[in-house]
Formats: sequence, C-alpha cells, structure tokens
Amino acid sequence: MTSASNESPVLSVDDILGSNGRIARRLENYEPREQQLEMAAAVATALRDKKHLIAEAGTGTGKSFAYLVPAILQATANAGEKDAKPYRVVISTHTISLQEQLITKDIPLLNSVIPREFTAVLVKGRRNYLSLRRMRIAQERAKNMLQTDHDIDQLRDIIAWSKETVDGSLSDLAFKPNSTVWDEVGSDNTNCLGRNCDTYAKCFYYKARRRSQHAQILVVNHALFFSDLGLRQLGASILPNYDAVVLDEAHTIEDVASGHMGLRITSGQVDYILNKLYNDRTNKGLFVHEDMTDHQKLVDRCRYGAEEFFGDILQWMDSHGEGFNGRVRAKHIVENRLSSQLDQLATATRIAGNRIEGEDKRTEFISASDRLDVIASEVERWRAQSIDDSVYWIERTESRYGNPRVTLAASPIDVGMLLREQLFQQTKTVVLTSATLGTGKKESFKFFQDRIGLPQANTVRVGSPFDYQRQAKVVVVSGLPDPNAEKQSYERLCASMVEHFVKQTDGHAFALFTSYQTLRRVAARLAPALRAMNLGLLSQADGLPRGQLLDRFKQNPRSVLLGTDSFWQGVDVPGDALQNVIITKLPFVVPDQPLLQARMETIRKHGGSPFRDYQLPQAIIKFRQGFGRLIRTRSDSGIVVLLDPRVSSKPYGRDFLESLPECEIVRKSLGSIQ
Repeated sequence: MTSASNESPVLSVDDILGSNGRIARRLENYEPREQQLEMAAAVATALRDKKHLIAEAGTGTGKSFAYLVPAILQATANAGEKDAKPYRVVISTHTISLQEQLITKDIPLLNSVIPREFTAVLVKGRRNYLSLRRMRIAQERAKNMLQTDHDIDQLRDIIAWSKETVDGSLSDLAFKPNSTVWDEVGSDNTNCLGRNCDTYAKCFYYKARRRSQHAQILVVNHALFFSDLGLRQLGASILPNYDAVVLDEAHTIEDVASGHMGLRITSGQVDYILNKLYNDRTNKGLFVHEDMTDHQKLVDRCRYGAEEFFGDILQWMDSHGEGFNGRVRAKHIVENRLSSQLDQLATATRIAGNRIEGEDKRTEFISASDRLDVIASEVERWRAQSIDDSVYWIERTESRYGNPRVTLAASPIDVGMLLREQLFQQTKTVVLTSATLGTGKKESFKFFQDRIGLPQANTVRVGSPFDYQRQAKVVVVSGLPDPNAEKQSYERLCASMVEHFVKQTDGHAFALFTSYQTLRRVAARLAPALRAMNLGLLSQADGLPRGQLLDRFKQNPRSVLLGTDSFWQGVDVPGDALQNVIITKLPFVVPDQPLLQARMETIRKHGGSPFRDYQLPQAIIKFRQGFGRLIRTRSDSGIVVLLDPRVSSKPYGRDFLESLPECEIVRKSLGSIQ
C-alpha cells in the first residue's frame, strides 16, 4: 500500500492524532485521547534519540496508532532528500487478529491521512507461499509421492487455485491442506533455484520478498521475528535489515523467544523425511519414483535405527517412574547410532540426486539430503547437550497410530541474556508495549526488564481512557476451600459459584481456568444446571479451536465459555455479549515443566525467591490480562468475579487487587451467597 503524495512536510504526532489533526478532520466522531498522545510522544522521542522504550498502555488507549504514527513519520522523515538512507521499522505482534487489524484497518487509514509516501507489508514465513515449480513436479509425481486419493484431490484443488490467487499464500486458500500435500508444493529455501528457476518472475515468495525489501513498515508475528533473530547469528535472515522494532503484546516475548531460540526435534520429523524418500507401507516416495531399490534399503535401515533410538529414549523415561516430567540433566543418556545412519543416507541421497538429469528433480534430492543432515546434527546436539546454559527435556505424546511421538527439546534458561546481545545491542530502537507489563504497587517494570535482559530503557505508563469506576465491578468471594489443598471441595463449590454468577448475568460470561482437568470437571458439574436455565455451555476442553468457540459465543451470548490459557489474553469481545468474567483461580505457574523448573532454580541459585521474584509477578501480569477481557470499549460494563480464596486470605492477595484499575470492589462471603 502506497500513499498518493511525495511530499515530506514537517509533521508531529499531534498533527495526525490531535484534536485538530488529520484523523479528526477525516473521521466525524473521532475523539482524541490524551493517553494515546502521551504514548505517541514517548515513541517518537525514542525513535529520534535511538533509545529503547517500555510503554504500558491501558486498554482503549489506541496503542497501535500511538506507535504506528511516530514509526511512519520517522521512516519518512528524510524521504525525497538526496542520498537519504532508507529507514525501516518492524512491527511484531503475538496474535494474528492484531496483525490483521494493523494491515487491513489501521495502516490503510494512516496511509490515507499522512501526506507522505510510504509502503507497509505483511511479512509471512516462506513456507506460507506456493512454489509453482514444486507444484508442477508434485503433479508429475503425484501417484508415487502422495499417500492417499484425498491428498491427490487436494493437490488438484491447489493447482486450480494457483491460477486465480493473487498472493499465493496459505491464508488465501479456502481450505487447510494436509501437511503432506503442502510439503510437496510449498516454497522451501533448501530446494529453491532462485533466478535460475523458470517460474522466478511469477514466484509468489520472491514477489513478496521484493515488496518487503522496498517497504518502510514490516508487520510480522513474534514467531517469525524471533526465528529471524536466531538465523542472524548464523549469517542468514528472513527479514531485510531494519532500524527499529516495535514489539506489541510484549508480555509474551520471553516465552516466544525461548521457543524459537532453542532446539526441537520430533520422532515425527524423522518418520516424515524417511517416508518422503520411501514409505514401505504404501510403496511411495522419491526412491520409488526413480526406481532406486538399494536406496530404499538404506531408508529401511534408518527407520529401524529411529525406532531403536526413540524406543531407548522412552525406556529411559519409563525407568524414572510415573511422576517424571521429562527433564534430562545428564549427557548421552542413550546410545546414538541414528545420526550416523541419517548421515549415510544423506550422502547417498545427495550422490543419487547429482546423477539425475534435470535440475527440478535434482533439487528435491538435495533438499531431502540437507534435511537429513540437519536432523542428524540436531539429534546429537541434543544428546550431547552442546548448547550451553540451556535446559533439556523429553516430551511424550500418544499417537492414534500406535507408537507414541517423542520430542527432544532444549531452551535457553535465561533468554534475557540472548535478547540483550542479539536484539537490544544490535538494534537502535526497540519499543516494547502491552496493556500489562508492570507489577507491584507502583507498577514497576523491573520484573519484565529483568526477564528480557533490558535493565535500562525509557519508560512510560499511560492509563486507560475507560471509566472503570462506572463500567466495572470486582466481586471478591471469600470462604471457598484452598484450591490446592482441598481440590475436590473447591471444584464442587467453584461450579456452584459459576452457576450463581452466570445466572445473574443470564450467561454473557467467560470462566477462566488454569488447568484443563479442573475445567473439564467443573464443566461436567455445571452442564445440568445450565441446561435447566437454557444457557449454552462452550468448553475449550471439547477440542474446538479458539476462533470457533469465540464465534459461537458471539452468536449466542446466552452462554458460558470455559477457557484456559489462551482465553486469558488476546481475546476481544466488545459490546453486550460479554458482561461477566469469572477468574476461578489465580494464574500461578506450576513448576512442573522443565523450563520453569530451571528458571526457578537459577533464581534460587542467585539468592532470590522463585515465588516472590518469578511466580508472583508473572501471575499478576496474567491476572491483569484476564481482567482486561471485560471492558473493551467505552460503552462496555460488567463484573469480574474472583473465586480464589487466596485473594482474601493471603498477604499477596492485595498485590493482585492493587494491580487493577480503580474500580468498585465488593466482598462477599461464601455463606452469604449460599
């Protein structure tokens, strides 16, 4: 998207966002927000002075405009000047919904009112794009490569779609293809011919890449951003170089960065690449298509090696008893013949590919060889625990097909150190923003800054323009049993309390849980009572995707939606549909996962308190996110019900209440409700 004018007049954020600004002149009912202007001024200062900024902005501030406007003005400040160096800003979000809002609503509006030429693009990972060349090869090999008739039908539909799609990305496809089908047609750097490809001029990926190379504003998601950050340490990149970064929904970045700056190999990945070469059950694969029987035997040998290796891993897990959480503290826990077998197969595949005529066919073999090399290396890196200052663990998930899937994982314990070295010391300006970054009475950012490795930064905290005293009421219920010590009694009374408060608002309610098990049991207790009141019950434990659950709730707000982790944040239900948010339990992390254990051990090792220094502040941030689901616009109103008795009985309960905006707090005892 490009604006019409080539001018670069001197402009301030006030000229765009103020009461007499360009947006106010364009939109009839525009209401300037002092909180938005304050944040926008802080972002503009950080960009100008090349400083990092932490900006907490309450719900309703309009924080996307507060960072987009100064980012656009900074990126276009020198436009038209001779020898002006391009300035590029990356805007990264955690959720797809916010990405879509930025690229389809916010940026087009700003493009129409800011009298400067600029371009903004949504950047997606390469695997999102269709490769026309690979699609043609897949069509030729379909009978020997695709596993089912359904896969062949999907390929046929993709071919038809390729003739009419504009951007050639998965989001433009009307259905979600099987991974086995998309793996045959998706763009992939390991088998790309670049300028030598006869479809290069029409290539969807390279068209998108050219757009991003010339854009001043790049909109991405956190997963892509941190994947790119990891690649830059290896001399590669997904994104073009940039001058500044805005990380929206920044309260999530520690966990996202940990997941993308570590190591993750699954038994399914090994099965997948072996089946791509030769599937002994269906007699399909690259080696079948080229009639390479000796190579098929090599695949069989690797398959036996994989079964032996992952079987040994499972046996090692079983030897540690039922309560074992998968953490691996020692190196070389099992023997590894698999990596050498994969290396041999990789070499044989590469040699075979080099003998094949036709570059199209050859690249498929070279790509498979590269993938085998990477898996072989990663398996041994995990076994030898060769990544320093990381925690290693095993995950086991049951499969519908018999053998359980095994995941070998590793993550840096202190992601803050990596972010400090790889992001904050390398980038002129990083703006981190969210509605919830602070903890404690004075909303200190210390916890957040310590976790992400940014001890020094400009900071700004602007409140919400909403009138919480008028719009929201917090109901604190005391007298329930301790949810940890008396779990069964608590769950029984929790279901009773949810029923009571849901009846008050005739549905229109979210109930937020911290575990699927509790959610499932409370849902079973609630179901008869809700049926009697003719209220709908939507439960995340039923397996429906979050988006579908939300759509059903909006269609029938006389419902109760029971949700866990993903419903505490990033969910937006403005209007009358949601009038009641029930927080069943304070969202403390339970140190039963290896990464959390390792983080808390490190805090203890350095003389800190894992509860005070990690669990409590993290729970407060998530608690504030849960509270934030209720009021999304100036006209919203409702109640937030707190069912965890520790809010009243524990000294730290006050910290949770003090972290909320100024609003009415009503205390009720269990006896007065029953």
